[in-house]
Order: sequence, then C-alpha cells, then structure tokens
Amino acid sequence: MKNFKSFALMLMFILVLGVLAACGGSEEEPAAEEGNNSEEGTNAEGSEEVSGPIAIDGSSTVFPIMENLTYTYNQENPDVNVTVNSSGSGGGFKKSTVGEIDLSNASRPIKEEEMATAEENGIQLEELELAYDGLSVVVSQQNDFVEELTIEQLKQIFLESSDATMWSDINPEWPEEEIKIFSPGHDSGTFDYFNEVILEEEPMKEGSNTTLSEDDNVLVRGIENDPNAIGFFGYAYYAENEDVLKVLGISEGGNEAVKPNPETIQDGSYTPLSRPLFTYVNVNAYKEKAQVRDFVEYTLNNAGKAAEEVGYVALPEDKYQEQLETAKSWAE
Repeated sequence: MKNFKSFALMLMFILVLGVLAACGGSEEEPAAEEGNNSEEGTNAEGSEEVSGPIAIDGSSTVFPIMENLTYTYNQENPDVNVTVNSSGSGGGFKKSTVGEIDLSNASRPIKEEEMATAEENGIQLEELELAYDGLSVVVSQQNDFVEELTIEQLKQIFLESSDATMWSDINPEWPEEEIKIFSPGHDSGTFDYFNEVILEEEPMKEGSNTTLSEDDNVLVRGIENDPNAIGFFGYAYYAENEDVLKVLGISEGGNEAVKPNPETIQDGSYTPLSRPLFTYVNVNAYKEKAQVRDFVEYTLNNAGKAAEEVGYVALPEDKYQEQLETAKSWAE
C-alpha cells in the first residue's frame, strides 16, 4: 500500500509537470528576424530566399564596383546567378533599351535617343548614382618628362585636327618621339565624356599610333611599358596599377594643375574630369523579378563601401538612402 501511494504521488507530479510545460509551450515564439538591406543581409521583403538570373552589362569603369557587389551578394544569395559584362556604356544601353539586361552600368548619362528607343520598346529605365570618379590621364612610370598637362595640351595630343605627333610638338623640351595614344573605344562612356569635356565633340586621332579598346586592362598594359604612351580611363584602374603608371595633373584656365585622388574628386577641385558613375535599372524587371529588386536594394546599401574598396569615391550616405526609397516606390 505504501508503495502504491508513492507511485501515485510520483504519477501526479509527472502530470503536473506535463501541464506546466504545455502551458509554457503555448506562448508565442519570437518572430524570426527578418532579412534586411544592410551589408550583412538582403531579402528586404521577408525571409523568402531569392533565386534566378540577373543580367548586367555596360561601362568598364563601373565594372569593378559591380563585380565587388556581385561577389559579396552571392556570398549571401548563392541561388541568384548574377552575370556582369563590360561592353561599354553604349554597348550596355544597346541591350538595356531592348530589354535584354536588367541593369545597365554607365559612366555617362543616357542619351535622349537611347531613352527614346527604350520607350519605343516599352522599357522603363531609371538612373541610380553609384559613386564619383575622376577620369585619369596617365603615362608610364618610365616617362620621366611629363608631370602635368593643360587642357589645351590635351587637345593638341588627342584632336584629329592637331598637327602634333611628337612629344616635342607639345613642349620643345620634351623628346622628339612619337606620341602613342591609348583610348577607350567608341562604345565607352569614358570616351564620350572625354570627347565632350576635353575635345568639345571634335573627332579624336585614330591613326596607326592610336589603340582603342573597351577593356581598360588592355589600355593599362599598353601604356605601362612604353615611355611615349599616354591614355585615359577611370581612377580605379590607375589606383590598381599605380606601381607602373603615373597619373598627370590637369590644369584649366591658367589654374594650378590638380591630380585626381579621393579628396580632389569628391570636392570637385579635379575639374573638369570628375564625374558621377551610374547604373540604369530596367523597372519592368525590377517589378517582375524578386531577385532584381533584392539586388538593387543591396546595391544601394553597399555601393559606397564597394566603390571605396575598388578605388572610387562614395556618395554621401543620405544620397544612397534617398535613391533606395525611390527605388522601392517603383514596385508600388
């Protein structure tokens, strides 16, 4: 009898514990932390995983920023297949205006005729600024005679209408050696920008002493081992190769020559070659594809960091956030 009472008490004790555990378990579990748009995470619309392709093309100048963003984004979103190509700003717009790609990188604003083509094809393109760049005029480290140039001297070197072919034609104290020109190709926004602000839309020399390429690395390799070569491209490509390249100071209107660096690019003193860098978003794709929305929002939250890591200058943080709010409204 004593054993039976002990067993009954033990059974009652177990039942009470079970009831208490059930009551405790009925309390609402804390909600799982939702994804966010910070560097540490994406998926702003919730915890749903995103997947699918994203196609990006355009400016070789913007390419390092987008490559950096793609790499970090894919660390968190391995099911999204982001492809980034660099056919030049014009090449990117040829594809984006017919709906072939989701984002079109550019080192110049879109032209009216390009936007008209997009509209004719029912494509809505919206501009986002990613960073600031200083278009850099460079020579080889082996060049020991040029440190700076005026805008007029740049025109002498690059304009088709100029008779200057030798360095001595630019400055009698410089060598009587043929100038070798390395320039981005015609589809490049950097070519367009240089042509507009330096050459004032006049044709550039394109003879046997000129090499054109949409690949800035080709330009770097061509300049680095030739003391008589000169070329131009985005600041990040100079910063990545400053051990073999020398960036030149540029002077305008009799002012002191200024070299590009993060400070002179941001404060505008490196004029007239400081400029913003863009990506253009296919809003049709943004509305229809969750992965495109997620990547665009990730880009705006992390573009400043990516830009600085590859050698460009970040925008003010409030500019990114302002654009983020605008982008979110596209899906409404």
